[in-house]
Amino acid sequence: MTMAARDGDGWVQCDCGNKHWGLNGAAGILILRGDEILLQHRAPWVHNGDTWGIPGGARDSHESVIQGAIREAIEETGIDPAFVTAIETFSDDHGNWRYDTVIARATDELIAHEVNDESHEVRWVEIEKVDHLNLHPSFAKSWPALKEILNNLIGPR
Repeated sequence: MTMAARDGDGWVQCDCGNKHWGLNGAAGILILRGDEILLQHRAPWVHNGDTWGIPGGARDSHESVIQGAIREAIEETGIDPAFVTAIETFSDDHGNWRYDTVIARATDELIAHEVNDESHEVRWVEIEKVDHLNLHPSFAKSWPALKEILNNLIGPR
């Protein structure tokens, strides 16, 4: 991949008063399989390290939300996107910056693992146990709304 294709890396001073990673916004993927989701334990050295969240990162200017989220998941967890189907997108819109979460279903064949040093661990976690983890602050803020969407997708258990 050429450097011109990767033009999204960088900090944005957000209207909310915080700095966020992603000159064109950021995207991640929340992958659902049964009643579990795929989470990534972020390495201590990354921004908001030693927390749990979804694979994601800066979007490049030429990427759609889904393309950016899937690229990040491949880079961070080695997934094969052939086993993932996007369902809907949840946006945390800050005005001049936005984080889009692609909610997707995975088949049983999907395998994920740590691909680089950004991750300590990649793990399937039951939806009801996510709250017990030390969540990435932005993911924690969005989690109640995302959990409701997931529970609606799963239906009564």
